[in-house]
Amino acid sequence: FVDFTAAWCLSCKVNEAVALDTDAVKQAFARNNVALFRADWTHSDPTISNELRKYNRDGVPLYLLYSPKNKDTPQVLPEVLTPGIVLDALKKL
Repeated sequence: FVDFTAAWCLSCKVNEAVALDTDAVKQAFARNNVALFRADWTHSDPTISNELRKYNRDGVPLYLLYSPKNKDTPQVLPEVLTPGIVLDALKKL
């Protein structure tokens, strides 16, 4: 799971509090052995900018969930998250 975020991104902070940092989501990540990565775009890293463009995004947030079944095409989660959205995506692994 790759969390494209930035320190100044209000939507990112809300998604963290409301969805990503909940016990249910953290437990589901652990149960599914999901590796968690953070792509910090606080200072507009060009590598992260290139990756955002691949997904037609001008900025953060962007959430990608990679699966062992399809390593080249991750699930792209919506910009606004709920625990249910993340849990449903994890069920598709």
